[in-house]
Amino acid sequence: MTSTTPKSPVTAVSGLISFVLVVGGASGLLHEWLDWIHFMGFVRFLVPEGYEIYGYGVMVALGIAVGAAGEATAGWRRT
Repeated sequence: MTSTTPKSPVTAVSGLISFVLVVGGASGLLHEWLDWIHFMGFVRFLVPEGYEIYGYGVMVALGIAVGAAGEATAGWRRT
Protein backbone atom coordinates (compact mmCIF):
# COMPACT_ATOMS: atom_id res chain seq x y z
CA MET A 1 0.00 0.00 0.00
CA THR A 2 1.10 3.53 -0.64
CA SER A 3 1.10 6.28 1.91
CA THR A 4 -1.52 8.99 1.52
CA THR A 5 0.42 11.63 3.43
CA PRO A 6 -0.53 15.03 1.99
CA LYS A 7 2.18 17.15 0.42
CA SER A 8 3.06 20.43 2.03
CA PRO A 9 2.22 23.58 0.08
CA VAL A 10 5.92 24.42 -0.26
CA THR A 11 6.62 21.08 -1.92
CA ALA A 12 3.67 21.46 -4.29
CA VAL A 13 4.62 25.01 -5.34
CA SER A 14 8.28 24.13 -5.79
CA GLY A 15 7.25 21.17 -7.95
CA LEU A 16 5.13 23.42 -10.15
CA ILE A 17 7.89 26.03 -10.48
CA SER A 18 10.41 23.30 -11.23
CA PHE A 19 8.18 21.86 -13.97
CA VAL A 20 7.64 25.24 -15.62
CA LEU A 21 11.37 26.08 -15.56
CA VAL A 22 12.57 22.71 -16.88
CA VAL A 23 9.94 22.35 -19.60
CA GLY A 24 10.16 26.02 -20.59
CA GLY A 25 13.94 25.94 -20.74
CA ALA A 26 14.04 22.70 -22.70
CA SER A 27 11.39 24.04 -25.07
CA GLY A 28 13.42 27.20 -25.60
CA LEU A 29 16.58 25.22 -26.29
CA LEU A 30 14.78 23.04 -28.83
CA HIS A 31 13.40 26.16 -30.48
CA GLU A 32 16.84 27.75 -30.73
CA TRP A 33 18.65 24.63 -31.93
CA LEU A 34 16.05 22.96 -34.15
CA ASP A 35 13.68 25.86 -34.87
CA TRP A 36 10.72 24.01 -33.37
CA ILE A 37 7.70 25.82 -31.99
CA HIS A 38 7.77 27.22 -28.47
CA PHE A 39 5.79 24.92 -26.20
CA MET A 40 5.78 27.56 -23.47
CA GLY A 41 6.25 30.75 -25.42
CA PHE A 42 6.01 33.11 -22.48
CA VAL A 43 9.47 32.10 -21.22
CA ARG A 44 11.07 34.01 -24.10
CA PHE A 45 10.28 37.18 -22.14
CA LEU A 46 12.42 35.92 -19.24
CA VAL A 47 15.61 35.64 -21.30
CA PRO A 48 17.61 38.64 -22.57
CA GLU A 49 17.90 38.95 -26.34
CA GLY A 50 21.21 37.61 -27.64
CA TYR A 51 21.69 35.26 -24.67
CA GLU A 52 18.93 32.77 -25.37
CA ILE A 53 21.03 29.59 -25.22
CA TYR A 54 22.61 30.58 -21.91
CA GLY A 55 19.33 31.77 -20.47
CA TYR A 56 17.42 28.63 -21.33
CA GLY A 57 20.26 26.48 -20.00
CA VAL A 58 20.16 28.40 -16.72
CA MET A 59 16.40 27.91 -16.58
CA VAL A 60 16.77 24.14 -16.89
CA ALA A 61 19.49 24.03 -14.23
CA LEU A 62 17.49 26.28 -11.90
CA GLY A 63 14.39 24.14 -12.38
CA ILE A 64 16.31 21.01 -11.41
CA ALA A 65 17.72 22.78 -8.33
CA VAL A 66 14.30 24.06 -7.24
CA GLY A 67 12.82 20.58 -7.66
CA ALA A 68 15.59 19.01 -5.61
CA ALA A 69 15.20 21.64 -2.88
CA GLY A 70 11.45 21.07 -2.77
CA GLU A 71 11.88 17.34 -2.42
CA ALA A 72 14.48 17.85 0.30
CA THR A 73 12.00 19.88 2.34
CA ALA A 74 9.23 17.33 1.82
CA GLY A 75 10.34 15.31 4.84
CA TRP A 76 10.35 18.27 7.22
CA ARG A 77 7.53 18.36 9.70
CA ARG A 78 6.47 21.34 11.73
CA THR A 79 5.86 20.54 15.37
